[in-house]
Amino acid sequence: MSKGMGCRYGSHRVLEPRGILPQPALKLDNSMEIYDNEVLIDVGTLNIDSASYTQIRSACGGDAGRMRDMILDIVRERGKMQNPVTGSGGMLVGTVREIGPAFPDKKLAVGDRIATLVSLSLTPLAIGKIFRLDPDSDQVDVEARAILFESGIYAHMPTDLPEKLALAVLDVAGAPAQVDRLVKEGDTVCIIGGGGKSGVLCCYQAMKNVGPYGKVIVVEYSKENARRIADMRLATDVIVADATNAIDVYHKVLAITGPRGCDVTINNVNVPNTEMTSILITKGQGLIYFFSMATSFTKAALGAEGVGKDIELIVGNGYAKGHSDLTLNILRESAEIRALFERLYV
Repeated sequence: MSKGMGCRYGSHRVLEPRGILPQPALKLDNSMEIYDNEVLIDVGTLNIDSASYTQIRSACGGDAGRMRDMILDIVRERGKMQNPVTGSGGMLVGTVREIGPAFPDKKLAVGDRIATLVSLSLTPLAIGKIFRLDPDSDQVDVEARAILFESGIYAHMPTDLPEKLALAVLDVAGAPAQVDRLVKEGDTVCIIGGGGKSGVLCCYQAMKNVGPYGKVIVVEYSKENARRIADMRLATDVIVADATNAIDVYHKVLAITGPRGCDVTINNVNVPNTEMTSILITKGQGLIYFFSMATSFTKAALGAEGVGKDIELIVGNGYAKGHSDLTLNILRESAEIRALFERLYV
């Protein structure tokens, strides 16, 4: 039984404050009786975004029980999984339970396994139980239900890849897809935070795009991750450094590029205060893609102005046309990356 037609963007689910859309809202109606243009999903796993999960882990001292309670409290209070500190969410995988009669996408059927490609920060969610939570993995197994709005995008889960593996990369699919758009043959590219999940995928795509005459420089805090990038030949140069130390990274990158700096910088880190690092290493009229949800766009805009840099600053929109196919294909093309991610996420 449904409630009639809702707004295609989900504004009918906003409880507080009224008149805005679900993502910036403080509280959503997470009752699970669907409107005619909604889909009800039985959720199996939440993939909480890296910046959010890192903040939760830090706030809870890495204690799994406290992390579980914090996630449940957030969803209970907000009707969605939106970290109040980072403002970010993640995504989910589940089985379609019910489809409203006015939902326009007729390719979707009850029983389909799907991953939602819209943020948990705008998705009505009700968690009954958390079955499994590992402080070192941002995938949380749950008994839960969620709502997909008419405007929501999703991907059918592939049959040739393990579900947990596919979910892990679909969560960050926007990053390598944007790299494919932004990076050209011969470019000098710096990927800050290149050793994480999104970073590895971005490195692969950047190396593919720059060709034999370009450069892909990785800045990575973890020595282990940096060594892995070098061993897998996913960059031409690897720098071990703290990305929050702008001057140190600036000198190390320019020792490779010369005073011109980088054509494109991709920021994938999951901690704050790396905006100026990205700006200093990027050439005038170059561009920076801030995929990280730990980014302060105020700091980025005012920081670029403050050092006199005319740079194109791109907000990390997690959606790009064809992003899910491109990202899943990286796993099909690279046996090394697939093996790495299977070890880490499956």
